[in-house]
Amino acid sequence: MKLNEINDNPGSSKARTRVGRGIGSGKGKQSGRGGKGQTARSGVRIKGFEGGQMPLHRRLPKRGFTNIHALDINEVNIGRVQQAFDAGKLDTAQPVTVDSLVAAGVLARARDGVKILGQGELKSKASFEVLGASKSAIAAIEKAGGSVKLLAAATEASA
Repeated sequence: MKLNEINDNPGSSKARTRVGRGIGSGKGKQSGRGGKGQTARSGVRIKGFEGGQMPLHRRLPKRGFTNIHALDINEVNIGRVQQAFDAGKLDTAQPVTVDSLVAAGVLARARDGVKILGQGELKSKASFEVLGASKSAIAAIEKAGGSVKLLAAATEASA
Protein backbone atom coordinates (compact mmCIF):
# COMPACT_ATOMS: atom_id res chain seq x y z
CA MET A 1 0.00 0.00 0.00
CA LYS A 2 1.21 3.46 -0.89
CA LEU A 3 0.20 6.88 0.50
CA ASN A 4 -1.69 7.71 -2.70
CA GLU A 5 -3.75 4.52 -2.34
CA ILE A 6 -5.15 5.31 1.13
CA ASN A 7 -8.93 5.79 1.16
CA ASP A 8 -11.57 6.32 3.85
CA ASN A 9 -13.68 3.34 4.82
CA PRO A 10 -16.67 3.02 2.53
CA GLY A 11 -19.68 4.89 3.96
CA SER A 12 -17.63 6.87 6.50
CA SER A 13 -18.10 10.19 4.73
CA LYS A 14 -21.16 11.59 3.05
CA ALA A 15 -21.30 14.12 0.22
CA ARG A 16 -22.64 17.55 1.20
CA THR A 17 -26.22 18.20 0.05
CA ARG A 18 -26.26 21.05 -2.47
CA VAL A 19 -29.36 23.11 -1.72
CA GLY A 20 -31.14 25.63 -3.90
CA ARG A 21 -30.29 23.89 -7.19
CA GLY A 22 -33.71 23.31 -8.73
CA ILE A 23 -36.93 21.45 -8.01
CA GLY A 24 -35.58 18.12 -9.29
CA SER A 25 -32.92 17.94 -6.57
CA GLY A 26 -35.54 17.73 -3.80
CA LYS A 27 -33.84 20.62 -2.00
CA GLY A 28 -34.65 23.42 -4.41
CA LYS A 29 -36.52 26.73 -3.99
CA GLN A 30 -36.49 27.18 -0.18
CA SER A 31 -33.66 24.70 0.46
CA GLY A 32 -35.42 22.68 3.17
CA ARG A 33 -36.04 25.72 5.40
CA GLY A 34 -39.83 25.52 5.18
CA GLY A 35 -41.85 28.66 4.43
CA LYS A 36 -40.83 32.28 4.40
CA GLY A 37 -40.38 34.64 7.33
CA GLN A 38 -38.25 34.73 10.42
CA THR A 39 -37.60 31.00 10.60
CA ALA A 40 -36.27 30.92 7.05
CA ARG A 41 -33.63 33.56 7.81
CA SER A 42 -30.21 32.76 9.18
CA GLY A 43 -29.30 33.51 12.78
CA VAL A 44 -32.69 34.89 13.88
CA ARG A 45 -35.14 32.91 15.93
CA ILE A 46 -37.09 33.78 19.07
CA LYS A 47 -35.71 31.50 21.77
CA GLY A 48 -38.36 30.37 24.23
CA PHE A 49 -41.22 31.90 22.20
CA GLU A 50 -44.40 29.87 22.60
CA GLY A 51 -46.69 31.52 20.07
CA GLY A 52 -47.86 34.28 22.37
CA GLN A 53 -48.53 31.97 25.32
CA MET A 54 -46.66 33.00 28.45
CA PRO A 55 -43.28 31.22 28.12
CA LEU A 56 -42.26 28.56 30.61
CA HIS A 57 -39.41 30.62 32.05
CA ARG A 58 -41.91 33.36 32.96
CA ARG A 59 -44.61 30.99 34.27
CA LEU A 60 -42.39 29.36 36.86
CA PRO A 61 -41.90 31.15 40.21
CA LYS A 62 -38.57 32.74 41.01
CA ARG A 63 -36.90 32.06 44.36
CA GLY A 64 -33.98 33.46 46.31
CA PHE A 65 -31.18 35.81 45.39
CA THR A 66 -27.40 35.92 45.25
CA ASN A 67 -25.80 37.94 48.02
CA ILE A 68 -23.10 40.03 46.32
CA HIS A 69 -21.53 40.83 49.70
CA ALA A 70 -21.13 37.18 50.80
CA LEU A 71 -17.58 36.14 51.64
CA ASP A 72 -15.98 33.26 49.75
CA ILE A 73 -14.43 31.30 52.62
CA ASN A 74 -12.28 28.17 52.61
CA GLU A 75 -13.12 25.48 55.17
CA VAL A 76 -10.43 23.24 56.65
CA ASN A 77 -10.80 20.47 59.21
CA ILE A 78 -8.26 20.25 62.04
CA GLY A 79 -7.47 16.71 60.93
CA ARG A 80 -6.17 18.07 57.60
CA VAL A 81 -4.07 20.68 59.45
CA GLN A 82 -2.61 17.88 61.63
CA GLN A 83 -1.63 15.97 58.46
CA ALA A 84 0.27 19.07 57.28
CA PHE A 85 2.04 19.26 60.68
CA ASP A 86 2.96 15.55 60.46
CA ALA A 87 4.29 15.96 56.91
CA GLY A 88 6.45 18.91 58.00
CA LYS A 89 4.66 21.34 55.68
CA LEU A 90 3.45 23.52 58.56
CA ASP A 91 5.54 24.74 61.47
CA THR A 92 3.95 24.58 64.94
CA ALA A 93 6.08 27.53 66.10
CA GLN A 94 4.48 29.85 63.51
CA PRO A 95 0.78 30.85 63.66
CA VAL A 96 -1.45 29.00 61.21
CA THR A 97 -2.85 31.61 58.77
CA VAL A 98 -4.48 31.53 55.34
CA ASP A 99 -1.14 32.27 53.67
CA SER A 100 0.67 29.51 55.57
CA LEU A 101 -2.07 27.01 54.63
CA VAL A 102 -1.78 27.99 50.95
CA ALA A 103 2.03 27.71 51.12
CA ALA A 104 1.71 24.26 52.73
CA GLY A 105 -0.64 23.10 49.95
CA VAL A 106 -3.61 22.59 52.27
CA LEU A 107 -5.58 25.23 50.34
CA ALA A 108 -5.42 25.95 46.62
CA ARG A 109 -5.91 29.74 47.03
CA ALA A 110 -6.60 32.22 49.82
CA ARG A 111 -10.04 33.54 48.77
CA ASP A 112 -11.56 35.78 51.49
CA GLY A 113 -10.33 33.78 54.47
CA VAL A 114 -10.45 30.40 56.16
CA LYS A 115 -12.72 28.76 58.74
CA ILE A 116 -11.41 25.91 60.87
CA LEU A 117 -13.82 23.01 61.42
CA GLY A 118 -13.63 20.35 64.12
CA GLN A 119 -13.45 17.08 62.15
CA GLY A 120 -10.44 14.95 62.98
CA GLU A 121 -7.93 15.15 65.83
CA LEU A 122 -5.30 17.76 66.61
CA LYS A 123 -2.26 16.58 68.58
CA SER A 124 0.11 19.51 67.95
CA LYS A 125 0.09 22.70 70.00
CA ALA A 126 -0.40 25.55 67.54
CA SER A 127 -1.83 29.04 67.36
CA PHE A 128 -4.39 29.84 64.67
CA GLU A 129 -5.14 33.28 63.15
CA VAL A 130 -8.22 32.68 61.04
CA LEU A 131 -11.47 34.32 59.95
CA GLY A 132 -13.64 31.80 61.78
CA ALA A 133 -13.68 28.57 63.74
CA SER A 134 -16.42 26.23 64.89
CA LYS A 135 -16.99 25.62 68.61
CA SER A 136 -15.74 22.04 68.31
CA ALA A 137 -12.58 23.23 66.49
CA ILE A 138 -11.83 25.86 69.17
CA ALA A 139 -12.35 23.24 71.89
CA ALA A 140 -9.99 20.78 70.14
CA ILE A 141 -7.30 23.42 69.55
CA GLU A 142 -7.41 24.62 73.19
CA LYS A 143 -7.42 20.99 74.42
CA ALA A 144 -4.15 20.47 72.49
CA GLY A 145 -2.72 23.58 74.19
CA GLY A 146 -3.09 25.98 71.26
CA SER A 147 -4.93 29.25 70.80
CA VAL A 148 -7.36 30.73 68.28
CA LYS A 149 -7.38 34.38 67.23
CA LEU A 150 -10.39 35.34 65.11
CA LEU A 151 -9.69 38.02 62.50
CA ALA A 152 -12.14 40.59 61.18
CA ALA A 153 -13.17 40.09 57.56
CA ALA A 154 -11.28 42.21 55.04
CA THR A 155 -14.47 43.57 53.47
CA GLU A 156 -15.93 44.57 56.87
CA ALA A 157 -12.68 46.26 57.94
CA SER A 158 -12.64 48.51 54.85
CA ALA A 159 -16.30 49.55 55.25
